[in-house]
Amino acid sequence: MTLTTIRTAAASSLAAAGLLLTLAACSTPAATQPSSSAPASSASASASADAGPCTGVKVIVDSGSLDQAAADTSVCVDANGPTLASDVLGKADVKIEGTAKYPTSFACRVNGVPAADFDIRHKGGTVREACDDKNTVSYWALWVKPAAGTWGYAQEGLDSLKLNPGESLELLYTVDNEPAAPAA
Repeated sequence: MTLTTIRTAAASSLAAAGLLLTLAACSTPAATQPSSSAPASSASASASADAGPCTGVKVIVDSGSLDQAAADTSVCVDANGPTLASDVLGKADVKIEGTAKYPTSFACRVNGVPAADFDIRHKGGTVREACDDKNTVSYWALWVKPAAGTWGYAQEGLDSLKLNPGESLELLYTVDNEPAAPAA
């Protein structure tokens, strides 16, 4: 079994689980969120999402085993209703560089991480991220957590995924499919 086959099977399983979670969420009444008439901006993101409950969208960037603090952040972004993930990340001052094939859907680099000259160690040796859609051993995985739910692998890209107040969004750097999901 090749790494691509394993990764495809894992992605299919995650997609199915994500669909089930989405369907379950649709059958549960949504909590009413307070709204604000103030426009959201990067200045409206709190210093830390851990400071208390987030009534907007919690944004987490975790560089995982790369251990690149330049990428890592956790902030709460004001959101009054459904907001594109790319807009939420912009308000959180998270800089995204896409891939060659999917420049606005996927994240190749987050806040400059991993740098083009950074050696990413994996089971088969090392690789450098060229953002050319050929790296199959490491990537920024996109996760979503409903207000009262568990993490699910995002079923849409950054340019089409909409987030609601109370939800969380995590970009988690994954090498050789580890970590398999964000921490609770």
